[in-house]
Amino acid sequence: MPILSTHDTMVLVVDMQARLLPAVADHEQLRARAGRLLAAARLLGVPVIATEHWAEKIGGTDHALLPAIDHVIHKTHFDATREAQFQPELPVGRNHVLLIGTEAHVCVLQTGLGLARLGYAPILVTDCIGSRREADRAAACKRWEHYGLEQITAEMAMFEWLETPAHPHFKEVLALVKAE
Repeated sequence: MPILSTHDTMVLVVDMQARLLPAVADHEQLRARAGRLLAAARLLGVPVIATEHWAEKIGGTDHALLPAIDHVIHKTHFDATREAQFQPELPVGRNHVLLIGTEAHVCVLQTGLGLARLGYAPILVTDCIGSRREADRAAACKRWEHYGLEQITAEMAMFEWLETPAHPHFKEVLALVKAE
């Protein structure tokens, strides 16, 4: 299994929408951890795409996360890959897709399985996903593992992207890691 690279990775923020997040367990910590990962992605040139599920009904992406998001894809299916415009709107050559967001056991899981079916390498960032109930979040991780898909933490991703403490953005990313 290869180490993540800033050259072939992207982050997919699944449905971290303002009206949905308050229903998710530990949503403030989830938003903060996701925000730090997205800040590192922005510093290191990793594209960040977000999905919004029925935005006209449950609102747009949380305002605190928007500055780090390059593009938003609107969807009506739980599995974003079922939307006709989804794959064409992804950055070319970014086959490793880090998934974060809500809800872990519905849209995040179904989109990850859809990405795998399309030939991408979906990677679940386990400390940046949430569900209303912890049991559902845990079940999503177990199902992810059942299908042999990779799971990491945000900190693992950040250090793999950096590769070395000699990286010009090392101190800025380290500050994000230590902010928790």
